[in-house]
Amino acid sequence: MYLLGIDLGTSSIKVAVVDAATQKNIATAQYPEKETAIKSLQSGWAEQSPDEWWENVQQAILKLNSTGLFDPKEIKAIGIAYQMHGLVVVDQNQQVLRDSIIWCDSRAVELGNSAFDAIGHEKSLKQLLNSPGNFTASKLAWVKANEPDIYNCIDKIMLPGDFIAMKLTGEITTSISALSEGIFWDFENHEISKDVMDYYGISRNLIPTVKPLFSEHGYLKTDIANALNLTAGIPVAYKSGDQPNNALSLNVLKPGEVAATAGTSGVIYGVSDELTYDKQSRVNTFAHVTYSGEKKHTGVLLCINGTGSMYRWAKHNFAPLSSYAELNIQASKSPIGSNGLKVLPFGNGAERMLNNQYTGAELLGIDLNLHNQSDIFRAIQEGIAFAFRYGLDIMRENGMQPKVIRAGKANLFLSEVFAQTFVDVTGIPVELYENDGSVGAALGAGIGASIFKSAEEAFSNHKVIKTLMPQHSAEYEPVYQDWKEILEKQLATG
Repeated sequence: MYLLGIDLGTSSIKVAVVDAATQKNIATAQYPEKETAIKSLQSGWAEQSPDEWWENVQQAILKLNSTGLFDPKEIKAIGIAYQMHGLVVVDQNQQVLRDSIIWCDSRAVELGNSAFDAIGHEKSLKQLLNSPGNFTASKLAWVKANEPDIYNCIDKIMLPGDFIAMKLTGEITTSISALSEGIFWDFENHEISKDVMDYYGISRNLIPTVKPLFSEHGYLKTDIANALNLTAGIPVAYKSGDQPNNALSLNVLKPGEVAATAGTSGVIYGVSDELTYDKQSRVNTFAHVTYSGEKKHTGVLLCINGTGSMYRWAKHNFAPLSSYAELNIQASKSPIGSNGLKVLPFGNGAERMLNNQYTGAELLGIDLNLHNQSDIFRAIQEGIAFAFRYGLDIMRENGMQPKVIRAGKANLFLSEVFAQTFVDVTGIPVELYENDGSVGAALGAGIGASIFKSAEEAFSNHKVIKTLMPQHSAEYEPVYQDWKEILEKQLATG
């Protein structure tokens, strides 16, 4: 018995097949080989095509099937993880009306700020746990204000994972967790927020059917099953945003447990059993995958937009023919502090932890007679780690005090320089695991389809592969404080 996990990322689609009996990953595939482009029609805008996502999902599944390592007909359930906060809009025929306005798009910041003022800061934070900010509801309000002809044709709004589930099953559903990440959910009254819907003038009819996150969100259509060599009628049994799903994949389910990831964006995600919020909405709180009326489990999320995207930019511009592994080796040749070179990695849209300021990325202190590629690549990795520390200190202000952080051995955590710098500058040990988002989505499907009796059973074979301990914290602290001073001066003049 196998489980299929789909991870709809910003850069590509990853898919995995997991053996339900052993919880082991049998095969993985990624499509396309090159990173998917982000369309930026204006500065601060970011869009992608949902139809291109769907084509890439199909190609990834076919590529996975071609490994010959499993019988696709033995897949019994499908789970989906997806890039959070994106807006997908379709008409009554389930046809996409415009490209998706994705998570790092900044165009709706001012609309969200106005909603925050109109609803009231205290009321917003108590009920929504966030400012409406630059999230999905505000993106929809932007479409309503600027593209009324498109808005008037909308039958349903979706997040990216809801769209892929719709293409697989023909059904459109959502969950409390998904609604909370779009800032549609009122935690205090346990309902869709009347204040947000009324302020923006959004009809409740645009919201899909709300179902439990771990449940059957539709069944695979016959034509799609035939095209992908799968069995018709199997359920899509789990849908989650990539960061709650990353926490699930790392078995971060209980209050006090913390996960981190450093893919296109960088995230620290801690589970709480309180309806907590940051008064400035610099870190955000959403319903965790285990949230229910009885268990108010929330995920406190720090997001840094420019992590893997910053490293990708550097690769393409400074060493396009090198692999990321080769760049990591180069970075290791530079000393702690990168010979004085510093990087502010904030060039991928407005940063929530910087009060929604869009500062742009900067490479600072270049000495033309001293610095080389090794210094550049190390400075970028250090700058990203420093950004994590800056955000983690905000989480600490809000009561999150992690003793250990769990991370998948993937993306920037494949770099020994980055992983050790992260540990040294935060002062927190990191446990590394093999699981990734697509494996987590597959295991989530097993929970949703009742193949596993509980989440604990789904992760009973979960094992840490390496633990990193702080080694150079004292050496890094003055380097970090210099970096922080540069950032805060820029923010003050911003």
